[in-house]
Amino acid sequence: MTLLKIYSGAAPVLRRRARPIRRITAATRKLAEDMLETMRAAPGVGLAAPQVGISERLIVVEYDDMHFVLANPEITRRSEETAVAEEGCLSLPNLFGDVERATSVRVQGLDLTNRRVTVEAEGWLARIFQHEIDHLDGILFPDRMAPGAPLRQLRAAPVGEEI
Repeated sequence: MTLLKIYSGAAPVLRRRARPIRRITAATRKLAEDMLETMRAAPGVGLAAPQVGISERLIVVEYDDMHFVLANPEITRRSEETAVAEEGCLSLPNLFGDVERATSVRVQGLDLTNRRVTVEAEGWLARIFQHEIDHLDGILFPDRMAPGAPLRQLRAAPVGEEI
């Protein structure tokens, strides 16, 4: 497995709509493995192919003891109930902001064996899926923040101070 470069800031690949994956291949599976390793090393809980410079509709998500790899994921249902919570992004290091998202979603996509799968996600897992699928459409979390809402920077702790 290989650690991949995570693109940040104004990289054009982050603002483009990613191409659908026509067929799961050995190259797709290798990319997914490398993305999982990259996400874990970062560390993060989700990663989309555009974040590693590949304009394809592929995401990896890991939360608690669950991990998902989905090609061409689509949100097919969103709850009417929403919640605001702080989000960050591996492509926008040290920036955080409050984003309103649906509290539950249904996501459909292809697994690495080309089978159609459905994932019902609630809470933080639902937020992760929404965030990663946004990346496939060229949307970054600040685009989802309320107008005028501040982006916050993670401050460095003084030497000896624990975070």
